[in-house]
Amino acid sequence: MATEGHKYIFVLGGVMSGVGKGIAASSMALILQGRGHKVNLIKIDPYLNVDAGTMNPTEHGEVFVLRSGLETDQDMGNYERFLGRDLVPEDYMTSGMVYQSVIARERALEYGGKTVEAIPHVRDEILRRINAAASHNGSNISVIEVGGTVGDFQNALFIEAARVLRLQHPHDVLHVMVTYLPTPGTLGEMKTKPTQSAVRELNSYGVQPDFIVARSSGSMDEKRKEKLAIWCNVRPDRIISAPDVESIYDVPLNFEKDHFGDLLLEALSLPGQAPADMKEWEGFVQRIKNEKDEVKIGIVGKYFDTGDFVLSDAYLSVIEALKFSGAEVGVKPKIEWVNAKDFTRDDGKEVDVSMLSKYDGILVPGGFGETGIEGKLKAIRFARENNIPYFGLCYGMQLMVIEYARNVLGLEGAHTVEINPETKFPIVDVMPEQVSLIAEGKYGGTMRLGVYPAHLAEGTIAREAYGTDVIEERHRHRYEINPEYVQQIKDGGLTFSGTSPDGILMEIAELPRDKHPFYLGTQFHPELQARPLSPHPLFTQFLKAAVAKKAG
Repeated sequence: MATEGHKYIFVLGGVMSGVGKGIAASSMALILQGRGHKVNLIKIDPYLNVDAGTMNPTEHGEVFVLRSGLETDQDMGNYERFLGRDLVPEDYMTSGMVYQSVIARERALEYGGKTVEAIPHVRDEILRRINAAASHNGSNISVIEVGGTVGDFQNALFIEAARVLRLQHPHDVLHVMVTYLPTPGTLGEMKTKPTQSAVRELNSYGVQPDFIVARSSGSMDEKRKEKLAIWCNVRPDRIISAPDVESIYDVPLNFEKDHFGDLLLEALSLPGQAPADMKEWEGFVQRIKNEKDEVKIGIVGKYFDTGDFVLSDAYLSVIEALKFSGAEVGVKPKIEWVNAKDFTRDDGKEVDVSMLSKYDGILVPGGFGETGIEGKLKAIRFARENNIPYFGLCYGMQLMVIEYARNVLGLEGAHTVEINPETKFPIVDVMPEQVSLIAEGKYGGTMRLGVYPAHLAEGTIAREAYGTDVIEERHRHRYEINPEYVQQIKDGGLTFSGTSPDGILMEIAELPRDKHPFYLGTQFHPELQARPLSPHPLFTQFLKAAVAKKAG
């Protein structure tokens, strides 16, 4: 089933989840790409959801939307950011997708009456998808991250697929285990036993790792490498130390210091032994480290209920987009989280939001539902009335238009029908084609998803930022600015600087610069297209406005 001569690197997890398989896979792919190879990255998620679209960000992290509209795991965002290019639906699979395909085939009698089983049918569907991704990308190396940890029941079939592919093509398949070496505080010594146990667990599947990427709080010493080599049956030079770093973007540079690229190519019998071309990447990493000036950015959100640790996952692309534009502008965005629910009271009394004046910029990201909405509206109003640069993303744009309708146009009670279906002024309404889907309870994969074009008006902040009159951006939403109120809003002073080609859908709203230094929202999610070496122009303009505000 494998493509002749194609190379496969499976990235598996050991000891515990969250050790950085996605960053390790991204870094390997970047290094190999820098050495002249065409690489595609694949993420395998073992959950039964068909895609990531119906999962709560506090449980699974950000939903990353591909150009095609497929809702995926946040690791796909890291892949795009590291490789600097768009990924395709073939680069992503879940157990739900795999089983759905197999069952559909069985229902259509495509198995010729055979008993359909996990092995070989589900396993072979996994392999078919892996090779379809390689074929679609025209790559010669596939780096495949298998979600979860060795020992999980859910990912066993994916590891079995990796085992069989290695059996069929022993010189074309590598297995890399990303594991963790803890250093218990009471002992003060880095321990290898959990990794030894994880490797034995992997061996029980019939798989032997070719490389171990050992995550740890500090660098691994030679004694620990020797111990792992002996007990895990892995060459010492193929045990890669991966200590905690200041930035995830340091990881590929550290891998190169350990000659990881050379070792991978040697193991795959591939050319390209010269060091990877990482000059641009090194320059970016230096810029984010050398930034001395800071701007304070308040992100007013709602995914705070499970503790601060969840924030970086729920708003990952927004955080990274701010970093990339910070490197472009020459400042470090100092992000502070502002819980929108802190600006509301159960008794309906006013809450003082003047603490927002300490920020050089305020950002309201996307989201769904009623939680914290009135608090966000208060924050948006404060930013507008106090000339604090404001950037609204998706829901953040809808709310800025609602706030303007209420407090400038006098449309008291103006709202989105998502929250108040009976509002007298439905400034934000559901798209007609979405009505029947909602009535039927069809929510997964049914929003306006993926790339859509927009036309930009001359003389606007958006047009100046992009430097072109037509753009393409990624969407993920079900509600739109109600066309019935567009003219009234425009007459009231708010500009819709970006619209769909037919002029019906409002894509960007902003106040002119003579009224506000930067007050802009997008119906789309610009953060999804921000990359380390190509920052998003709207984030860059937002930070420039924040710098100007700080300078006074």
